[in-house]
Amino acid sequence: MKNIAAIFNEALSALNARDLKKAEEGFRRVIKSEPSHVPALNLLTIVLVNTNRFAEAEPFIARAVKLNQGSDVSFYNYGLIAKQLGKPALAHEQFTRALRLNPNVRESWNNRGVACNDLGQYEAAISDFDRSIALDPNYADAHANKGKSLLELGRHAEALAAYERVLSVRPELAEAWLGRGTALARGGRRDEALAAYDRALSIRGDLAEGWIGRGNVLYELRRYADADASYGRALGIAPESAAAWLGRGNVNADLKRYDEALTAYGKALAIKPDSIQAVVGRGNVFTALKRHDDALALYDAVLSSKANSAEAWLGRGNVFLDLRRHDDALAAYDKALSIAPDRAEAWLGRGNAFADVKRYGEALDGYDKALSIRSDLAEAWFGRGNIFADLRRHDDAFAAFDRAFSLNRDLPGVEGARLYSKLNCCDWTEIEAERTRLIASIRAGEGGCQPFALLSIAASAEDQRRSADFWIERMLGLAARKSVDAVPVQADKIRIGYLSGDFRTHPVSYLAAGLFEAHDRTRFETHGFSIGPTDDSDLRARLERSFDQFTDLFGRSDDEIMGCIKAAKIDILVDLMGHTLGARLAVLAQRPAPILAGYLGFAGTVGGGLLDYVIADERVIPAEDRKHFSEKVAWLPHCFMPHDAEGRAISHAGLDRRAQGLPAEGIVFCAFNNAYKLNPATFGSWMRILKEVDGSVVWLSDLQDVAKSNLRRAAEASGIDPQRLVFATRVASTADHLARHGLADLFLDALPYNAHTTAGDALWAGLPVLTLAGETYAGRVAASLLHALGLVELITHSRDEYEERAIELALDREKLRGIRETLAKRRHTMPLFDTSLLARNLEQAFEAMVRRYRAGLPPDHIEVPSVRSD
Repeated sequence: MKNIAAIFNEALSALNARDLKKAEEGFRRVIKSEPSHVPALNLLTIVLVNTNRFAEAEPFIARAVKLNQGSDVSFYNYGLIAKQLGKPALAHEQFTRALRLNPNVRESWNNRGVACNDLGQYEAAISDFDRSIALDPNYADAHANKGKSLLELGRHAEALAAYERVLSVRPELAEAWLGRGTALARGGRRDEALAAYDRALSIRGDLAEGWIGRGNVLYELRRYADADASYGRALGIAPESAAAWLGRGNVNADLKRYDEALTAYGKALAIKPDSIQAVVGRGNVFTALKRHDDALALYDAVLSSKANSAEAWLGRGNVFLDLRRHDDALAAYDKALSIAPDRAEAWLGRGNAFADVKRYGEALDGYDKALSIRSDLAEAWFGRGNIFADLRRHDDAFAAFDRAFSLNRDLPGVEGARLYSKLNCCDWTEIEAERTRLIASIRAGEGGCQPFALLSIAASAEDQRRSADFWIERMLGLAARKSVDAVPVQADKIRIGYLSGDFRTHPVSYLAAGLFEAHDRTRFETHGFSIGPTDDSDLRARLERSFDQFTDLFGRSDDEIMGCIKAAKIDILVDLMGHTLGARLAVLAQRPAPILAGYLGFAGTVGGGLLDYVIADERVIPAEDRKHFSEKVAWLPHCFMPHDAEGRAISHAGLDRRAQGLPAEGIVFCAFNNAYKLNPATFGSWMRILKEVDGSVVWLSDLQDVAKSNLRRAAEASGIDPQRLVFATRVASTADHLARHGLADLFLDALPYNAHTTAGDALWAGLPVLTLAGETYAGRVAASLLHALGLVELITHSRDEYEERAIELALDREKLRGIRETLAKRRHTMPLFDTSLLARNLEQAFEAMVRRYRAGLPPDHIEVPSVRSD
């Protein structure tokens, strides 16, 4: 029988000949006979490692190092095995013991650094890599591993330098190009990062991490199809790559393909159950789907195991912001920022939260800080634009929206906001091409324009319906539902709730204050729910008195507003906002009252089946246009628009044309429209009218300087002296504003968005309004007012007719005087300014709605007959 030495030597010879099977058999025979044979234990370990059997190797190397404490090689090998088995603490211990015996081995320092990396001890790892590099300055592995540590610490420039050092030694090392790509990507140098990943993949096409890194960069560049393809290549190589499934989830989430996103995140979690990014990704999808409780549960699950997850705190903030729980949102964003001060999205969230409660200075500070971190964050530019638009700093708004649009053309609402702000600046360069592009995007099912902005962009009623439906269902993620606890109206009085963010000095309240006061309190109980800020004006005080109950809900969450309305047992909730600034459509989606109606504040359909009724008249919504409204139409007789005589006192102070900057003689055409209602077609008509009427001027609102400059240039380009454009100055009171209409001869209306409140002001002040009836609700309001006064001769139906009528009236002073006299008489005899009559007609509509509801019938169109005024 062979002795142990012979068996060992034969096994060693087999190992040297790469006959691993024979070598293993021999070493195992030696160890069976002599369990303390250290050389056999070490060499059997090498055999097992070479056949990737690390778990089998561990007990043999452990016995070897226990028996021989003086071999740095044994400790080193034990460290390598522990590393492969995912035991970084054990690996660190063994490499440390090896280094105590021999500190001059570069591989030992390098591998202990790797163990530090795996333990999250990145500074210690860098120190070990530097010791390795000191022993061999050209040791590529140590430079590469140092780059990984530096990436983890966010020291991207230093990481890039480390990988470039690797590449100077080993230019064809794919992993170094991979690391370089990651360093460049994290430093925001995406195009260079993409080139680096492509170089890595040209060397090693099977490098799954390269395809994932490439996909991540393409995702950040919003090249979603390319990103998805890259993740697909990664999964073809490594089907169990959690990172690739995570990337696919992110792509699908951004594309609003939420089912596919949830599937992808689920696959990532099946592979890596502790993937915080995948859990947060699922939470973000649930937030987008308005499944707020599900989203919060996921974020909370993350925070229960990792309380310092900035991503989870950010997600919580976004849910609370969506719910209008602003204090909770700000607290969550602040927590995220305490963990990750450079998290731009958290600063963005703070900006959005402050903007929502109109704390504009703090909102801008949040956006600015977000942009100081990520200057390409389109959402922050968009937020700045919205603030400036609300502050009527339209040139600043346009600059911000333009920047946002250049960064992300798919950002919901940005294209329309940009065009709307451009109209507010009276900047009409390429306006028709941009309008055409926007309409095409709406027809393609994209969220390019918020519905209110679209009203002034010459869209058809069909396009407006398409946009409103899309905005409700896709952009806001709202779905109308039947209230599960709505009960038939039982009280003797019908309870009417008016919901508005504009119960202050605002056109809607200016029009409707008298209507609220005129309701028949024997049949109706009225409630005002204010969801906007107060201005402590006399009008605000009057509004608070005009309802039986008035509740200030500004800054309250959707759930709180919902609860308050339900507690009041409102039968018909009348929304006065639609898609205007400050609307709370999420409250309406929850149906806080059995019957929901839209009125006055928004000249179009809210869309999405959110409301049951829209209250209008047959002029603004003719029967053939019903298909363009998701609501059933309740047609009031005469005109839908209220006009408050008490709030429209006209000053008797003597006014002088010259004091207003007007010529003493000659025709004054008045056009007190907002700038966004002006456009090349309307302005071109006015310029042609001025050409035909010598000495005439057009009297415009006091617009922003940029708008004035642009209009003057447009006049000059039309051959009109810019001095013939006169811009009104501010006056002390509404009464003075109404009185100065007496200095003008004829009011010229705009299209596609007519003067609404402004036209009513002119008519009440005795100034005839010439309108061009449009094809949409917003473009027919002035015609409705004129019909209610019996002044149909002031309604035109083509641009040629509009211009010819204006010129005719300007040149025929007697005819114009006759119209003014008729207007003066009819102002007090025709229905338009009869608030009491309108209240009775509106109440008839309310009663018809209630009758259908009590009978268990669905909403249907209602035609209200006229009643006599009290």
